[in-house]
Amino acid sequence: MSENPVPDRTPVRDLVVIGASAGGVEALKQVVARLPAELPAAVCVVLHIAPTSTSALAGILARAGSMPCHAALDGDELAHGQILVAPPDHHLLVEDGRVRLSVGPRENGHRPAVDALFRSAAIARDSAVIGVVLSGTRDDGSAGLAVIKSRGGAAVVQDPDDALYAGMPASAIAHVVVDAVAPGRLIADAITALVLGQHMPNGVRSSDPAEPMTDDDDELTLVCPECGGVLTERDEAGMPGWGCHVGHLYSPRSLVEAQGAAVEAALWTALRSLEDRAALLHRMEQGALTRGQRRSSQMFRLQSQQAKEQADLLRGVVEEAAAATQRQRGADESVEAGEVA
Repeated sequence: MSENPVPDRTPVRDLVVIGASAGGVEALKQVVARLPAELPAAVCVVLHIAPTSTSALAGILARAGSMPCHAALDGDELAHGQILVAPPDHHLLVEDGRVRLSVGPRENGHRPAVDALFRSAAIARDSAVIGVVLSGTRDDGSAGLAVIKSRGGAAVVQDPDDALYAGMPASAIAHVVVDAVAPGRLIADAITALVLGQHMPNGVRSSDPAEPMTDDDDELTLVCPECGGVLTERDEAGMPGWGCHVGHLYSPRSLVEAQGAAVEAALWTALRSLEDRAALLHRMEQGALTRGQRRSSQMFRLQSQQAKEQADLLRGVVEEAAAATQRQRGADESVEAGEVA
């Protein structure tokens, strides 16, 4: 736990929003352990968890550090020196000095979602916000962090080499000009420096300017993998994304992964339909034989054989698609590691 006193001064920024996914619990414990109890800022945390989970994160973080921490309730005030944690299956949003819990559409397949918290904080508090991206896969958090920066806020990212999963930190560094890139043990110090307007501690670096995103003039008509609605391309502070009319939002990697899952599910459904058709036609063949309807029996047998052949062919395609998905996940992890090597 932190024993470092915080100087009695007006904070430059007084809202810290932290997002993490896979591997994020250990990173969060590292951060909270060094945050001073008297930090003149409110802290909000989103960890991507399953909607049916019973989250113990608030208790874990309360024990890890000196700042009081509890699961957020709708309408809780943003209080300095206090940590609020998003509960399962609810977005944690910032609004008029308070937090709101929402069961709105998932973002990148998550509720709570890091990007939802970051975006709402930036809209509500502009330059008073510090966004922090910790360990996680894919590119969650990058779009929200870009919005925070576009409104004058600050960005802190865990060093990808230090993270258990480098995807989220690496994506944030690639798409956003980050004020502080630090290992987990120094992130709290970087946060404190940004809150108080002080110099960064040794061992913390800034990122190089993010590479501009290239525009593609070809228009695409895409559908939402979750609800089937038309997806509209959107831009959040230079970070591309897609959203449907219902409100489901996707970053680039999340959309690709969701599309892959939807295609695989559709192929399995088609396979089952073909196998059911083959079984039904075989039963009709047997019924026609029992009734002495020889020509009908032959027709049903031929159709059953064709359905079975189609099912066998499709099974090979489905199994290859599933294997390709696994290979792509492994390749993404290798690329993420290579991008930050």
